[in-house]
Amino acid sequence: MKNLVIVESPSKSKTIEKYLGKEYEVVSSKGHIRDLAIKGKDGLGVDVENQFTPTYVINEDKKETVKELKAKAKKAEHVFLATDPDREGEAISWHLASELAIPMDEDNRIEFHEVTKDAVLEAFRHPRKIDMDLVRSQETRRILDRIIGFKLSKLLKSKIRSKSAGRVQSVALKLIVDREKEIQAFHPEEYWTIDALFEEEGMTFPATLSKINQKKAELHTQAEAKAVVNACRDPFTVTSVKKQVRKREPKPAYITSTLQQDASTKINFSAKKTMSVAQKLYEGIELENGAEGLITYMRTDSTRLSPVFINAARQYIEQEYGKNYLGIYKEKKDEKAQDAHEAIRPTNLEHTPEKVKPYLTTDQYKLYQLIWCRAVASLMAPAKNNTVSVILSNHEYDFSANGNQLAFDGYLKVAGQFETSKDVLLPELQQGQSCLAKEVQANQHFTEPPLRYSEARLIKELEEEGIGRPSTYSMIIDTIQARGYVTLEKASEGSKTKVFFPTEQGTLTAEKLEQFFSEIINVKYTANMETELDEIAEGERDSLNSLEDFYKKFIPLIDQAYEKMEKKEPEKTGEKCPECGSDLVYRVGRFGKFISCSNYPQCKYTAKIASAQKEAPEHTGKLCPECGAELLKRKSRYGNYFLGCSAFPKCRYIESIEGEKPQYKKRTKKKVEKEETGE
Repeated sequence: MKNLVIVESPSKSKTIEKYLGKEYEVVSSKGHIRDLAIKGKDGLGVDVENQFTPTYVINEDKKETVKELKAKAKKAEHVFLATDPDREGEAISWHLASELAIPMDEDNRIEFHEVTKDAVLEAFRHPRKIDMDLVRSQETRRILDRIIGFKLSKLLKSKIRSKSAGRVQSVALKLIVDREKEIQAFHPEEYWTIDALFEEEGMTFPATLSKINQKKAELHTQAEAKAVVNACRDPFTVTSVKKQVRKREPKPAYITSTLQQDASTKINFSAKKTMSVAQKLYEGIELENGAEGLITYMRTDSTRLSPVFINAARQYIEQEYGKNYLGIYKEKKDEKAQDAHEAIRPTNLEHTPEKVKPYLTTDQYKLYQLIWCRAVASLMAPAKNNTVSVILSNHEYDFSANGNQLAFDGYLKVAGQFETSKDVLLPELQQGQSCLAKEVQANQHFTEPPLRYSEARLIKELEEEGIGRPSTYSMIIDTIQARGYVTLEKASEGSKTKVFFPTEQGTLTAEKLEQFFSEIINVKYTANMETELDEIAEGERDSLNSLEDFYKKFIPLIDQAYEKMEKKEPEKTGEKCPECGSDLVYRVGRFGKFISCSNYPQCKYTAKIASAQKEAPEHTGKLCPECGAELLKRKSRYGNYFLGCSAFPKCRYIESIEGEKPQYKKRTKKKVEKEETGE
């Protein structure tokens, strides 16, 4: 009888089965097999009055999978649960054990953080019991999200026709709406800077007014700026020359949030795309000698690196670049980090980006290169810059000029392609030397409002505030867009960066939540709840107490909102229904805005809104990979852009703007329910 091993991912199962040999059969659960039921009081699947007891049901699309797993488990000599090494993975193992009648008191849980032969075999030498503290933490989160998601969504749907609300997504929406209000309320203030241009020894260099009478220069009017320019017609005197060597330290290896931020800014990946590509790199890539995971587990908030990797990296750095490139390992401590896993790093340094490039897609190569370079660079010596700071004075006005020259590239030898470093040279200047400015110019400026959130900035803010966890950032961003609460658009004409703009419905939703649920839907409360979940995972807090404390606070707020929140009536079109004579109104459905009778459901009249002239397709110059015709940029009926073959309908090839081919999945009843409740 073979040993049965159950993992989450089908692609991972093939890789691991090769490592374990003939005595093991490795199969996939394809993620969660069951979830909270949608029954009982308020359809929560949670018996609130009986210590928040949950009722679980097998997901509709997993019934056949569970049936197959049960059959295999009965025949197996031993069943091992090797789901992902996080709370979700622990919960999946527990659900599997419950459904497949696997003993909870046996050592059948396998945990590894990289899909390599050595790591997997080592993990099987040390099986453990399912960690019920981790399971309780995940279950508590799920119950909280179900209660908040169902009850808030039902309220908002009935009162203001918003699609959903959630414990974490609503806080993210609040951040975006609050930032937009800051921007709208912002009043620009005028200020002026003074720039001088000098030429010495055949070199021109700029200097900027920094101080007036030894105080920070602040000019608010054109008259003040003009007075400075007129006063600086005499030669300047070099009053200070400071030379020093400055170190530029490498950054620690990636955690989930920093990887998502850098992938956004450096290789233009969305958070969702980053995690999807990273998942493939973690699960295994078919290389010359078989499939192997190229990176460690990509959901982590710790910058810790294993001693094995540190030693291997130090040897690699010394051999490839020399002893002077060796750095000192510094682990960045973060009190909010769970520290359950290592940082994201390559599993084998010999698999350099260039060596494995032939086996990777373009996107996989870009992300792997980013991860590999960052991990290796984090253990290298600092870069060193020769810097020169010069002060040129004219009466009471001090102008600053700064030079910078790379003296030793250090970690930039590996990571330099992802970091900007530009030499700025100054001529040799001596203290007391006289310099005549070629020109002195006043420049008008206005203060800028705070920046809107890009994906990278929003993830950074969520991380810094302790909202959500590494595995949730991508889902949060997806959800608030899918609900129509925000749009992601270019910041300005010609800008490459996309930023979040709240929609009218998103703003209304955030305002109503602020008005009636400010005690719960706020940064501090959400961060504190994450801390409580961490404490439950560590066995330091009782999950029932957390749920009871939350429920006592939440339910009175819900009751008050039902009583006092005004109901938003549908906007009238100004026309009458041709079937019953009632007012026609605008409504929003699954496929966007449409016209409906206000007398619904007695009268079911509907009509489409006359659309503006259809947007003409744009030429891209890219060729269709299936037929060779040109790909055109088109706008779908839902308002998003995609690339479609110009030979349509003969060729139906399409892909996203980012170059990914969409994967269509059947919308199960369960998925529809989740979409409607915001879970």
